[in-house]
Amino acid sequence: MNNEPIIFNRVAGYAATRDAYAGVLGASTRGWAAGRVLFDRAELSRILNVYGRMVIAGEWRDYAIDFGYDAAVFSAYRRTSEMPLYRIEKRPKLKGRQGQYAVVAPGGHVLKRGHDLAQVLRVLERKWIKVVMAAKN
Repeated sequence: MNNEPIIFNRVAGYAATRDAYAGVLGASTRGWAAGRVLFDRAELSRILNVYGRMVIAGEWRDYAIDFGYDAAVFSAYRRTSEMPLYRIEKRPKLKGRQGQYAVVAPGGHVLKRGHDLAQVLRVLERKWIKVVMAAKN
Protein backbone atom coordinates (compact mmCIF):
# COMPACT_ATOMS: atom_id res chain seq x y z
CA MET A 1 0.00 0.00 0.00
CA ASN A 2 1.31 3.47 -0.78
CA ASN A 3 0.13 4.98 2.50
CA GLU A 4 1.68 2.26 4.66
CA PRO A 5 3.99 3.74 7.30
CA ILE A 6 7.50 2.35 7.68
CA ILE A 7 7.93 0.70 11.06
CA PHE A 8 11.23 -0.65 12.31
CA ASN A 9 10.03 -2.06 15.61
CA ARG A 10 6.66 -3.73 15.06
CA VAL A 11 5.82 -4.32 18.73
CA ALA A 12 6.42 -0.73 19.77
CA GLY A 13 4.79 0.69 16.67
CA TYR A 14 1.66 -1.47 16.58
CA ALA A 15 -0.66 1.20 18.00
CA ALA A 16 0.74 3.84 15.65
CA THR A 17 0.28 1.53 12.67
CA ARG A 18 -3.26 0.68 13.68
CA ASP A 19 -4.13 4.35 14.01
CA ALA A 20 -2.44 5.16 10.69
CA TYR A 21 -4.49 2.49 8.91
CA ALA A 22 -7.64 3.72 10.61
CA GLY A 23 -6.93 7.20 9.26
CA VAL A 24 -6.46 5.82 5.75
CA LEU A 25 -9.59 3.71 5.90
CA GLY A 26 -11.62 6.50 7.45
CA ALA A 27 -12.63 4.51 10.52
CA SER A 28 -11.47 4.19 14.08
CA THR A 29 -10.38 0.75 15.26
CA ARG A 30 -10.34 1.81 18.91
CA GLY A 31 -14.12 2.15 19.02
CA TRP A 32 -14.96 -1.24 17.48
CA ALA A 33 -16.68 -2.50 20.62
CA ALA A 34 -18.33 0.83 21.40
CA GLY A 35 -22.07 0.40 21.24
CA ARG A 36 -21.89 -3.35 20.56
CA VAL A 37 -23.32 -6.01 22.82
CA LEU A 38 -20.61 -8.43 23.99
CA PHE A 39 -20.46 -11.56 26.12
CA ASP A 40 -18.25 -11.09 29.16
CA ARG A 41 -15.71 -13.73 30.21
CA ALA A 42 -18.01 -15.51 32.69
CA GLU A 43 -20.90 -15.71 30.22
CA LEU A 44 -18.69 -17.01 27.43
CA SER A 45 -17.13 -19.54 29.79
CA ARG A 46 -20.56 -20.95 30.69
CA ILE A 47 -21.63 -21.10 27.06
CA LEU A 48 -18.41 -22.80 25.95
CA ASN A 49 -18.75 -25.29 28.81
CA VAL A 50 -22.14 -26.40 27.47
CA TYR A 51 -20.76 -26.34 23.92
CA GLY A 52 -17.86 -28.60 24.90
CA ARG A 53 -20.17 -31.15 26.49
CA MET A 54 -22.37 -31.22 23.39
CA VAL A 55 -19.30 -31.68 21.17
CA ILE A 56 -18.21 -34.63 23.32
CA ALA A 57 -21.71 -36.11 22.95
CA GLY A 58 -21.38 -35.71 19.15
CA GLU A 59 -24.35 -33.35 18.81
CA TRP A 60 -22.56 -30.12 17.88
CA ARG A 61 -19.52 -29.64 15.68
CA ASP A 62 -19.13 -25.92 15.03
CA TYR A 63 -20.09 -22.53 16.41
CA ALA A 64 -20.19 -18.87 15.46
CA ILE A 65 -20.32 -15.71 17.55
CA ASP A 66 -21.87 -12.47 16.33
CA PHE A 67 -21.62 -9.17 18.19
CA GLY A 68 -24.25 -6.73 16.99
CA TYR A 69 -25.50 -3.37 18.21
CA ASP A 70 -28.66 -4.83 19.73
CA ALA A 71 -27.64 -8.43 20.54
CA ALA A 72 -24.74 -10.84 20.99
CA VAL A 73 -25.46 -14.28 19.52
CA PHE A 74 -23.68 -17.61 19.99
CA SER A 75 -24.84 -20.08 17.32
CA ALA A 76 -24.20 -23.84 17.57
CA TYR A 77 -24.12 -25.99 14.43
CA ARG A 78 -24.27 -29.69 13.74
CA ARG A 79 -22.56 -29.06 10.39
CA THR A 80 -20.97 -25.87 9.16
CA SER A 81 -23.16 -25.64 6.07
CA GLU A 82 -26.47 -25.83 7.92
CA MET A 83 -28.61 -23.42 9.89
CA PRO A 84 -27.71 -23.23 13.58
CA LEU A 85 -29.30 -25.83 15.82
CA TYR A 86 -29.55 -23.38 18.69
CA ARG A 87 -28.80 -19.72 19.22
CA ILE A 88 -27.93 -18.33 22.63
CA GLU A 89 -28.78 -14.63 22.58
CA LYS A 90 -28.01 -11.76 24.89
CA ARG A 91 -30.29 -8.74 24.42
CA PRO A 92 -29.69 -6.11 27.13
CA LYS A 93 -32.79 -4.13 26.09
CA LEU A 94 -34.95 -6.97 27.46
CA LYS A 95 -33.15 -6.99 30.82
CA GLY A 96 -35.98 -5.27 32.67
CA ARG A 97 -38.75 -7.25 30.97
CA GLN A 98 -38.44 -10.95 30.17
CA GLY A 99 -34.72 -11.32 30.70
CA GLN A 100 -31.74 -10.60 28.53
CA TYR A 101 -30.73 -14.23 27.80
CA ALA A 102 -32.59 -16.59 25.48
CA VAL A 103 -32.11 -19.97 23.82
CA VAL A 104 -33.71 -20.02 20.39
CA ALA A 105 -34.52 -23.13 18.31
CA PRO A 106 -33.94 -23.30 14.53
CA GLY A 107 -37.44 -22.14 13.59
CA GLY A 108 -37.15 -19.05 15.79
CA HIS A 109 -39.06 -20.59 18.68
CA VAL A 110 -37.76 -19.32 22.04
CA LEU A 111 -37.13 -22.35 24.25
CA LYS A 112 -36.18 -20.43 27.39
CA ARG A 113 -35.73 -16.80 28.32
CA GLY A 114 -34.55 -15.39 31.61
CA HIS A 115 -32.35 -13.11 33.68
CA ASP A 116 -29.84 -15.79 34.71
CA LEU A 117 -27.68 -17.39 31.99
CA ALA A 118 -27.11 -20.60 33.97
CA GLN A 119 -30.84 -21.15 34.33
CA VAL A 120 -31.45 -20.49 30.63
CA LEU A 121 -28.70 -22.92 29.59
CA ARG A 122 -30.33 -25.72 31.61
CA VAL A 123 -32.65 -26.28 28.65
CA LEU A 124 -29.63 -27.40 26.62
CA GLU A 125 -28.18 -29.40 29.50
CA ARG A 126 -31.38 -31.44 29.73
CA LYS A 127 -30.99 -32.27 26.05
CA TRP A 128 -27.35 -33.23 26.71
CA ILE A 129 -28.41 -35.62 29.49
CA LYS A 130 -30.92 -37.26 27.13
CA VAL A 131 -28.19 -37.68 24.50
CA VAL A 132 -25.78 -39.25 27.02
CA MET A 133 -28.45 -41.61 28.37
CA ALA A 134 -29.36 -42.71 24.83
CA ALA A 135 -25.69 -43.33 24.02
CA LYS A 136 -25.26 -45.56 27.10
CA ASN A 137 -28.23 -47.78 26.18
